[in-house]
Amino acid sequence: MTADTDLIKLYSTRILGMAADIPHRERLEMPDGTAKRRSPLCGSTVTVDLNLEDGKISAFGQDVKACALGQAAASVVGHNIIGLAETDVQSGRDQLAAMLKSGGPAPDAPFDGLGVLGPAAEYKNRHTSILLTLDATLDAIADARNAKTA
Repeated sequence: MTADTDLIKLYSTRILGMAADIPHRERLEMPDGTAKRRSPLCGSTVTVDLNLEDGKISAFGQDVKACALGQAAASVVGHNIIGLAETDVQSGRDQLAAMLKSGGPAPDAPFDGLGVLGPAAEYKNRHTSILLTLDATLDAIADARNAKTA
């Protein structure tokens, strides 16, 4: 099997369907925190706005300019992010990174849908794009926390 065939299989119909179904695509007008992350290898970018209430994400907006893999990850995150605390997001991010980088299992719920991206483990140049939304979300939580203490 050629590398091109492997790459085509990676972009499965399920992944492409997820990429077409990204929720919370509107930026928030008055976010508590905002962050932008960029993958230097492919140029994918994700900007996240969020609001926190009692330490949990109460509103979320994302601007996703990424490959289908990054878009699929943003879709799973967007469908599950409301109501989560920073520890939940950090756990999902760490589990996703372990799945991609060291053959770990798919992340636990609510991010278990990211398991579909398991075959991307073989494509290290795609890892950063897949992690962008979770990384930007963690940065936006930190930004909200810093704004609150400033």
